[in-house]
Amino acid sequence: MPMDYDGMRTDDASERTDNVDEYKRTCIDFIEDISHDYEAWVDYYKLPEDEDKRRRGGIRATITRTNEWIAKVAQSIKAVDVVMNDGIQKMAESTAGKPLEIGVFVNHKSSYTEANPGIIDVNVKASGREGRKTKLGFHFKDDRFRIESTCGAYLDEDDLPTQEFEMMDIHLKLHAENAKQRDVISFTVTVSEVDNDVEFDRRGFTTIVHLV
Repeated sequence: MPMDYDGMRTDDASERTDNVDEYKRTCIDFIEDISHDYEAWVDYYKLPEDEDKRRRGGIRATITRTNEWIAKVAQSIKAVDVVMNDGIQKMAESTAGKPLEIGVFVNHKSSYTEANPGIIDVNVKASGREGRKTKLGFHFKDDRFRIESTCGAYLDEDDLPTQEFEMMDIHLKLHAENAKQRDVISFTVTVSEVDNDVEFDRRGFTTIVHLV
């Protein structure tokens, strides 16, 4: 199930233009092209009509917002990569479905957000289904979070709340002291749904921050 996208496009100077506007156009086209792969996964699942519509709607909305951010927010090739990979991650999350109640907020906004440079407060809220609890999960093996930025940002992993919650409402610290205006940060917080200490399900929630 394509909940996470771990094949991020990486730097390769030999295959990349130095023209930011040209690269933006390439990546806007790429987002549109790869969306068809995720829609094909939705076809494969043969879901009930409402859920099928919900997942496709999430994919299409992500295309629109991601390409707006590529066109208007990203100011460098690195920033275009961050925004593009954020969009791919969000499409994967929509494709997999969102059965858990998860909210990740920066300045009371979700998914597409703004903040000032410095230590940014990230509020994570979540609840499980049918009496199950939730806890912070791992994005991939030993990596607690997925994060990509133009400014060396990182999420503080000291003293993380690791217990199970009936209703999760926790705060993380996103370190962006080195950020400047127009930098971008994309990160994914993963929440596990647990029952009797056994992981029942897990989902990632991806957020992008524009530094202002």
